[in-house]
Amino acid sequence: MCTSGPDADGSAPTGGSATADGAASPGRTAAPTVADLGEFGLIRAVTRRLPTGPDVLLGPGDDAAVVAAADGRVVVTTDLLIEGRHFRRDWSSPYEVGRKAAAQNLADIAAMGARPTALVVGLGVPPSLPVSWAERLADGLRDECDLAGASVAGGDVSSADSVLLGITALGDLAGRAPVRRDTARPGDLVVLAGRIGWAEGGLVLLRKYGPDGPPHGLDIPGQADLMDAHRRPRPPYATGPLLASAGAHAMCDVSDGLLADLGHIAAASDVRIDLDSGQLPVPGPLRAAAAALGADPLVWVLTGGDDHALVACVPPATELPAGCVLIGRVLPRAGRAGHSAGLGPERGVVLVDGRGHRDSAGWDHFGQAGAAAAGS
Repeated sequence: MCTSGPDADGSAPTGGSATADGAASPGRTAAPTVADLGEFGLIRAVTRRLPTGPDVLLGPGDDAAVVAAADGRVVVTTDLLIEGRHFRRDWSSPYEVGRKAAAQNLADIAAMGARPTALVVGLGVPPSLPVSWAERLADGLRDECDLAGASVAGGDVSSADSVLLGITALGDLAGRAPVRRDTARPGDLVVLAGRIGWAEGGLVLLRKYGPDGPPHGLDIPGQADLMDAHRRPRPPYATGPLLASAGAHAMCDVSDGLLADLGHIAAASDVRIDLDSGQLPVPGPLRAAAAALGADPLVWVLTGGDDHALVACVPPATELPAGCVLIGRVLPRAGRAGHSAGLGPERGVVLVDGRGHRDSAGWDHFGQAGAAAAGS
């Protein structure tokens, strides 16, 4: 690992002349910008902070990387993070943006039952961006990859009006079949691994109070943890392959909301899914924040995205990996199930305690909620 990497808590190393977001400290010389380094100087500054693991046979520096594929198959996913849409630089440090960018892609690999092996990163930045911001972004990418056993294999940089990240993640199935969305079966149990609702609660707090949190005198227990959950998700990477080995029939990560993502499984598998609200985890910080804001914490749990937990459909009597909780069951399709909850044919019916739920739409980048969420 680089000796100039982050402290254990992800904060910037001490002794530098730049603040956490890369801006020059008062009274200090202006920090060098991306324009000062140029394209290849930026590439050198970033890649020297990104050691590669054993899965990357040839890393940054050539026309393309070479990544091992011992299984003979490669699991591939790609995602975009756009400043003002997926993150804000006044809310999140560059280190947190790097952690989040890696996490949401690595979680997709784990949701297929695969082990993440490598990321390829496309980075667009304004020429005026401090170099230290890009370096701290690289630190975040590196440290999140470390958690999943992956590494950054290469990428590309370009100028852009705002920060843009395009990330492709690769994974290894280790001989297992991929766990798809279209193979859930009636009688399966629905299990959850990881946190849900936390990122949504944090987003609501950030929108209302900003990154400094509520004003002095308004104490919301756990509010810092909730805001951190929005800025830096914590997917249960190791649980994906474990659920695959345990015989999971279907699985996905919760990026758009539990109802929406289970709706994709229900539609693809031609089944219904019924959730037990009494089994859904609604811990103290969610309850406290919701009470302070006059919100329903169960709505955050059901519809909030960006936590990147894993949800799977498993046969009854499956021996579950540690950390998994039972939250529902899979039912046979009934009539025109894909159209009965106002979700459209692309999303199947997901019930809560046997009934439809008014907040079933979930996240859609091109829907009204998505269009209104710029800056979230």
